[in-house]
Amino acid sequence: MNRAAAMFPARMGVLALAGALLLASATPAFAGEGHDHGPAPTASGGPQRLPDGTVFLPKPAQRQIGVRTVEVTQQQLPRAVELNGRIVMDPNAGGRVQSMVAGRLEAGPKGFPALGQTVRKGEVLAYVVPASDTLERANQAAQLAELRASRDLAQKRVARLRELADTVPRKDIEAAESEVASLGARAAAIGAGLSTREALVAPASGVIASSQAVAGQVVDARELVFDVVDPTRLRVEAVAFDAAVANDIAGGFIASGSDKVPLKFIGAARALREQALPIAFTASGGSLGSFAVGQPVKVIAQTRSQLAGVPVPAAALMKNPANQTIVWVKAAPERFSPRVVQTEPLDGANVIVTSGLKAGERVAVQGAGLVNQVR
Repeated sequence: MNRAAAMFPARMGVLALAGALLLASATPAFAGEGHDHGPAPTASGGPQRLPDGTVFLPKPAQRQIGVRTVEVTQQQLPRAVELNGRIVMDPNAGGRVQSMVAGRLEAGPKGFPALGQTVRKGEVLAYVVPASDTLERANQAAQLAELRASRDLAQKRVARLRELADTVPRKDIEAAESEVASLGARAAAIGAGLSTREALVAPASGVIASSQAVAGQVVDARELVFDVVDPTRLRVEAVAFDAAVANDIAGGFIASGSDKVPLKFIGAARALREQALPIAFTASGGSLGSFAVGQPVKVIAQTRSQLAGVPVPAAALMKNPANQTIVWVKAAPERFSPRVVQTEPLDGANVIVTSGLKAGERVAVQGAGLVNQVR
């Protein structure tokens, strides 16, 4: 056996040992039962979703995406319910302009008012020329001509009686004068009826909310022509299908994005309308000026009953892949943990967390959506 053949087994043993070491380094190591080595380290220190569902978010990344947290506290808060509502005009600060007779529209002294134009109470907005058929107008014209002829004859008779005042009794002269006045008044009334126009005036000071006026348009009696509202004095009308809820309301809010409009409870109806009880609210400080009459809104009505929970902003609520409502709790300076919660409405901008949070925990209230997107 030569020397090369003698060294062959030694070389094979070295190669086998090197292959075993390489295989051991490429195969991930698993902890035994009862042992946990924690999450595997990453090559970069950027944001990442860890295997246990938490999110590792370094401080520079938190500042960049604007993450803000608040410490929550347990409180006794009013129970709230969500009601469907709409914006309506205040009957004491607005009104409708309708025609009393059928006729043709004519512009007012300043023309037809435009939408959004400010008007004053008593201002003439338009005229309605009464409509009548040809035969009726002919009869009125004939009656007017007859009355004027009778008035002229009565005036001449009064003139003759006054010339004979010494021989004619005073009562005859007064009767003739009364007949002249009566005929003149009747002729003036019929003449005014043939040429008069109905003035459509603003019932209150405000702005034109709706207008159906066009020059020459023919309108029927009681037809709506203008709506006048005061944008600083609007009301909210909500509907409740439970009388117990309607009788327990103390106040409310309108959910408008991240803002909330406080409402003052006026009262609830005592008669059903379309199987529901109307509930009236008014805004404090003219906060409803940015809404339009008839606009549907979601009303968060607060009741007098109390509920124990943790108030958090509605912007802190997220959804996990299982479509559960969660919030992100700051478990460590650079780690956020998802927490499944149960919520109740509070005031439109905030909600009550009834389970899933403890007092003293810090919840992400700003930037939570970006934290939820970390993968």
